[in-house]
Amino acid sequence: MCNMNIRNWCRAAGVRALKTMAQAAVAMIGTAAVLSSVDWNLVVSSSVLSGILSLLTSIAGLPELKESEEGK
Repeated sequence: MCNMNIRNWCRAAGVRALKTMAQAAVAMIGTAAVLSSVDWNLVVSSSVLSGILSLLTSIAGLPELKESEEGK
């Protein structure tokens, strides 16, 4: 049972982190006037940092898991 909870948490936290990373990348790319002026190092580093922060925030709790448990 605990193993399934950890698996569900990892899946939900991973999806949330990937979405957050994509949003950060879109925001960073969107600030450039043209595609050739995008600072790709900044895009990657800010996206990775946002993903790490998302995972750390998920430790406090994931509403997605609470909603799925209520549906059982």
